Amino acid sequence: MAEPLLEVTGLIKSFGGLVAIDSVSLDVTSDEVHAVIGPNGAGKTTFIAQISGDLRPDSGTIRFAGADITRLATPKRAQRGLARSFQITSIFRDVTAEDNVALAVQAHDGHSFRFWRAAKADPSLRDPARAALDRVGLGDRRDVVAGELAHGEQRQLELAMAIATEPAMLLLDEPMAGMGAEESERMVALLQELKGSAAILLVEHDMDAVFALADRITVLVRGQAIATGSPQEIRDDDQVRRAYLGEDG
Repeated sequence: MAEPLLEVTGLIKSFGGLVAIDSVSLDVTSDEVHAVIGPNGAGKTTFIAQISGDLRPDSGTIRFAGADITRLATPKRAQRGLARSFQITSIFRDVTAEDNVALAVQAHDGHSFRFWRAAKADPSLRDPARAALDRVGLGDRRDVVAGELAHGEQRQLELAMAIATEPAMLLLDEPMAGMGAEESERMVALLQELKGSAAILLVEHDMDAVFALADRITVLVRGQAIATGSPQEIRDDDQVRRAYLGEDG
């Protein structure tokens, strides 16, 4: 296996007396989709929030591209090539789809939003924004106000905002959340097209999507990683079937 781009070792996070993440370790190579699955309350979002920098672990280490980023602030992680999407869509609803992506590029480059009015015609923002929208299938919707886009389109827009910064790794938290069957199929197809251009750490409840996309899967149950393996290995794991997939053996 290739050298890991992301290495997480012994991560622990507690909230009061509740241990949300209990000594979790995993790695992700630069060319793979690594999915994290588990029942509600397993700690999946807490885990990915620590990798993005939105939560600081109590102990353990996070290494990215060979560097220890455990204590690094979220913007610094983004500048190193980590881009995150959220379980609840995070967009600017009152401006256009293209404005949203251009703002993401501007923020990634470290510029203040107060210069946005002068930057609206800046090709260094507009060109990557339009390219990202084309890539996710929203090129013909770039002038639509984001709040008027359908839910699935808003999730596509959020993905465009992430890939416009040309990240080395995408942290995707429930990208299919709230989608219907057709929207989910379009998102799976889009993520399949992105495979290889960036590593992807995927948190997702949709098992059809997980098994279609993932090269490896880690299963979290009550904050602990109980198994890591290929999709087939996870399907065949008796402990996983009992603890998560709802089977008896």
